[in-house]
Amino acid sequence: MKKHQHRHPVSTPAIQTLTQAGVPFTVHSFESDPPGPRTKSGYGVAAADALGVEPERVFKTLLVDLQGAKHPAAVAIVPVSQQVSLKALAAALGAKRAELMDPATAERMTGYVVGGISPLGQRRALPTVIDQSARDWETIFVSAGRRGVDIEISTADLTRLLQATTAAISDRSWT
Repeated sequence: MKKHQHRHPVSTPAIQTLTQAGVPFTVHSFESDPPGPRTKSGYGVAAADALGVEPERVFKTLLVDLQGAKHPAAVAIVPVSQQVSLKALAAALGAKRAELMDPATAERMTGYVVGGISPLGQRRALPTVIDQSARDWETIFVSAGRRGVDIEISTADLTRLLQATTAAISDRSWT
């Protein structure tokens, strides 16, 4: 993996965050269907197909509302081939309950659109939990903050930059 060059035609807050931090990463662009009715597999599995990588290596960024926790909201990062276990996520964050955030609220909170929400460069830092399966890969793919653009980054660098914790937060029974 090579360090990102400043001249890349795509610039998002996520890419700017990584560039400023001096973290090595690679930007991957691919064809993304326009917004509209989505299939069950969603944007993430389509991204994995377009990138030619295992869906377990491409991670989606989900925002959740928390009840009974220090913070009212958090970020969950799980493989696109799986769903987040809200019960496990709540436990990892010390919350009584977690539920998926309304998409419009998630867009306002992050500054990104659904299908392109990056865990990096959000409007404000939120507690973040990355599914422990990310540790199975040297690098993983996350959204760069725009549909059709992903960032390949080392799991260790992503965890450090986000000050994230890792936990078993995905429901592996869904595919």
